[in-house]
Amino acid sequence: MRLTRQTNYAMRILMYCAANDDRLSRIPEIAAAYSVSELFLFKILQPLVEHGLVQTVRGRNGGVKLGRAAEAISLFDVVRVTEESFAMAECFENDAAECPLIDSCALNSALREALNAFFAVLARYTIADLVAARPNVRNLLGIDMLMERRAPAA
Repeated sequence: MRLTRQTNYAMRILMYCAANDDRLSRIPEIAAAYSVSELFLFKILQPLVEHGLVQTVRGRNGGVKLGRAAEAISLFDVVRVTEESFAMAECFENDAAECPLIDSCALNSALREALNAFFAVLARYTIADLVAARPNVRNLLGIDMLMERRAPAA
């Protein structure tokens, strides 16, 4: 199974917001940190907002922030919101071709077990875990440098 680019960057948006200590994060800054287009990140925001993983604040000083605590957002939450299909084989799909083994297929059972194990592991990790794994994540993402530039001169 391979996660989509959308899921990858959805997690990165959430990690950036978590590392930014609940301050508003701006999409241009997130895009620059990950060297990706702002338009692509705006597209990814929609499902994150719809499911309460991210909040948006409009206006000149607006931005995005986590919709709930980073400790309360599991990787499974993100994958469930951003991935369209978890069909590992044709027989997982709703419009699958008729197969005489569909209700008693050992392959189908094994793949379902593997998928459920994958989901269980993702459910054990949170966005906070990903950010905590790298003590210098703020520096790596350029957040500290942005804060220094915004700080009023003494």
